[in-house]
Formats: sequence, structure tokens, C-alpha cells
Amino acid sequence: MPSFRIPATAAAFGAALLLAAATPAMAASPLAKAVTHGEYLFAHATFGGNGRTCDTCHVGGGKMPGKVGGHTIPSLINAAAIFPRYNMRAHKVVTLEDQIVHCIQGGLKGKPPAYGSADLTDLTAYLGHIAHGQPMDIGGKPK
Repeated sequence: MPSFRIPATAAAFGAALLLAAATPAMAASPLAKAVTHGEYLFAHATFGGNGRTCDTCHVGGGKMPGKVGGHTIPSLINAAAIFPRYNMRAHKVVTLEDQIVHCIQGGLKGKPPAYGSADLTDLTAYLGHIAHGQPMDIGGKPK
């Protein structure tokens, strides 16, 4: 399925959110705390599963290509910029939060944080933070 660019006003809003996530003023903000906690969860939380963390497959904090079952997988550097996406296997549009939940259930064999929980929000905030500077490309391909 082809990707599509979102309207300039929505792109500007998204870019402003990502820019806000990377500014020095963020240092002591609630957003900074969410990003920091999300980064910690990404690197250390097993979610009660098989002992793996997000960083087991998505190495370098998700900023570098990883490996799963001997196969190279793309980095997560633009994940926040390409969701929501159509998932052909699931035959539906999935959000970034849906994808995080799927990875925790499938890859980590763990119990994912509940939708709307601080932990899921913080993981999403972390992925938004590492996507700083990436062009919005809803439905696009991972890098």
C-alpha cells in the first residue's frame, strides 16, 4: 500500500511536537520525564516475558538496525513519523501504540502496558523523541 503525506498543517503540528521533545526547555518538563522513563523501559523492561527487552531486537535504543531470528530489521528512528500504518497481515490500520503492544506480546512474550497507561505513553514518547527531524510520512516504510 502506498504511503501518503499528511497535510502541511498536520505535519507542522507533528513537527512542532517532535521539536518540543528535543529542546533544552524540555530538560525538567513532564515530557522529558516521560521520554527518559520510556527510554529506560525500552532498555530494561521485560514486561514479565522471556527475559528480552525492546533493545534486544531494536538495538542502540532503536536507533540502529536490529536482528530477529537472523533477519535484519529496520531501526525505529522514524517509527513515530510513519504510524498509523496499514498492517496487511492484520488487515487493519494500526497505531504506534498497537505496534508496541504487539511487539511486547509477540517478541517479548510479555504483558504489555494497558492502553492509556503511563508506561505505554512513555514508550511512545521515547519513540517520538528519537524520531526528531524525521519527515512525517504516515503509512511510510521504516528506515
